Amino acid sequence: MRLPLMALLAKGPAHGYELKQALEKIFGAAYPQPNVGQIYVTLGRLERSGLIAGEEVAQSDRPNKRIYELTEAGHEAVAAWFDEPSNEPRVRDEFFMKLALAPQAGQIDAVALINKQRRHYLNLMRAMSRLASGEDRDNRVAQLLIEGAMLHLQADLDWLERCQEELE
Repeated sequence: MRLPLMALLAKGPAHGYELKQALEKIFGAAYPQPNVGQIYVTLGRLERSGLIAGEEVAQSDRPNKRIYELTEAGHEAVAAWFDEPSNEPRVRDEFFMKLALAPQAGQIDAVALINKQRRHYLNLMRAMSRLASGEDRDNRVAQLLIEGAMLHLQADLDWLERCQEELE
């Protein structure tokens, strides 16, 4: 949550609720809705670490609000984040741990475990398809997010097939 908030602040100053709304607008329903409490906690941490600076702004008809902006260190951190590749392999996959440890656990049918995971992935794929044709169908970013999730799910389904072939 730190760096996405900072990336939004790179455009200009904003308060926490504006940042929440911006995340929701950009990513749509496909991305988990950000918790406004988490956003404010994260903003506090970023401010204490010197990556953003906050300033109280008086409002006549509402309580004061705190507007945040990136510091020079924050701009450098955002630039470094965008410069760093994000392609980590998933070698610590929880399902694979279950599959690998099933024989040691005793009376765990590995093929049944694979089939249960396959059904779960297929249900997730159907949910993503519904999202793709839902309210965010005109949001290009949300559509790309959904497409990426579906491609990952398809790869996971292919990998489950490979695991089952190896075990049979």
